[in-house]
Amino acid sequence: MKSYNIGVIPGDGTGPEVVREAVKVLEVAQRKFGFKLNYTNYDLGGERYLKTGETLPDSVIEEFRKQHAIFLGAIGHPDVKPGILETGILLKARFTLDQYINLRPVRLYRVEDCPLKDKTPTDIDFVVVRENTGGIYTGVGGVVQKGTPMEIATQVMIYGRPVVERCVRYAYEYARRRNKKKMLTLVHKTNVLTHAGDLWARTHKEIGDRDYKDIKQDYNHVDAATMWFVKQPEWYDVIVTENLFGDIITDLAAIIQGGLGVAAGGNINPEGVSMFEPMGGSAPKYTGQNVINPIAAINAAGMMLDTLGETKAAAAIDKAVTGSLNSGKIKSLAAGRMGLGTTQVGDLIAAAV
Repeated sequence: MKSYNIGVIPGDGTGPEVVREAVKVLEVAQRKFGFKLNYTNYDLGGERYLKTGETLPDSVIEEFRKQHAIFLGAIGHPDVKPGILETGILLKARFTLDQYINLRPVRLYRVEDCPLKDKTPTDIDFVVVRENTGGIYTGVGGVVQKGTPMEIATQVMIYGRPVVERCVRYAYEYARRRNKKKMLTLVHKTNVLTHAGDLWARTHKEIGDRDYKDIKQDYNHVDAATMWFVKQPEWYDVIVTENLFGDIITDLAAIIQGGLGVAAGGNINPEGVSMFEPMGGSAPKYTGQNVINPIAAINAAGMMLDTLGETKAAAAIDKAVTGSLNSGKIKSLAAGRMGLGTTQVGDLIAAAV
């Protein structure tokens, strides 16, 4: 029997609640499909920071390197200044473990959850491949004369060819494996960001022309992409983009697929340890009320299994989520309006697996 070591970060707010339901579904999947998940829990998050001043110690990073994957609930605490936990835990993990791909499947599960007129699950089914360790988020830049009328701040979008190329190549490979429209759309802003944008555009074309002749190439300016996400999402198959633009467009993508209650993502190192998470935040106002939607966390668990190679189990979770959402028992995807409690939704999907 295959065995996998999984580092679990329940995190802040409602994070532990959605993780609990995802683990419930994973327990059923591993019994049914014959593999074993060995969990190690880590108390990273706001409470630990408030007690010890620690975010993500280097010793924990070394433990992460020994895991097959990391499963995250949520990071964000109302008593901790914004940016401390995000930078100290999430960005540190992504950069240190070189999780250079942020993978965001975008699927509409049922018509009634989509805010767009006349769009169906057939229309909204694409994937965003976001470069996850470069760009503006590297923090290259600085501030001079801070607090004075002459203050100047800089933060640089910095990219090297190897970083761009590995992301673009991953996206081409994903489009080939996905085997649907077989089209890769680069999203950038080449008309203004003429240096960084040109590097991405040339890399996209050169790699495609040389190694992926079976994949169609397309390009959108990022502002145009936000328009087409709303007007014609059925056009897209796989999108590749840099870090900042990817962060922005995946929130729009989450809304058109029904909201953060179902949106899951993976921080992927194809050669190392990857981390999977629901895209929603810690939602502290809902903590302990049994009203938060756990489906995004359950979808993240399915992504984790798929990346680990347990594709049949991942497909079973996806089918269970789709069936449960279309059963009529879950009234809404919004917290407090689902018609079922957090634990009941987890029970429903676990039973469907």
